[in-house]
Amino acid sequence: MGKENSSVSWKGNMAFEANIADQKFMIDAGAAVGGEDKGPTPKPLMLTALAGCTAMDVISILKKMRVELNDFKVSVDGELTDEHPKHFIKMIVTYEFWGNDLEASRAKIEKAINLSEERYCGVSVVYKKVMPVESEIIFHEA
Repeated sequence: MGKENSSVSWKGNMAFEANIADQKFMIDAGAAVGGEDKGPTPKPLMLTALAGCTAMDVISILKKMRVELNDFKVSVDGELTDEHPKHFIKMIVTYEFWGNDLEASRAKIEKAINLSEERYCGVSVVYKKVMPVESEIIFHEA
């Protein structure tokens, strides 16, 4: 069984240094709640985890399928509850592709996204157990 680890070390006020596999970055809160805005807050990192996980899957699969892209972007919007503890109740993943004649690659792109969402992206699998995770695809022809 595999294992992952993440830790945070307090750096004063609301700032913490996050350490993931010897990669370090700051997380912090905004000034309104005692922070200094030295880094992102934790909840948006959940969105980043999903975006990064599925983006890496999709680009890896498309490379194997020999699909040529000019650019690729994944963004994730999360809907939060109004009451505390505020948590995500829905996420929407937007996949954007730029390239020439993307229509010819549409089926492969849709298959790559489906494989990521249903089979490979562990972040997506976990999130789907607790909330709806929807997706949309936008093509930008060059």
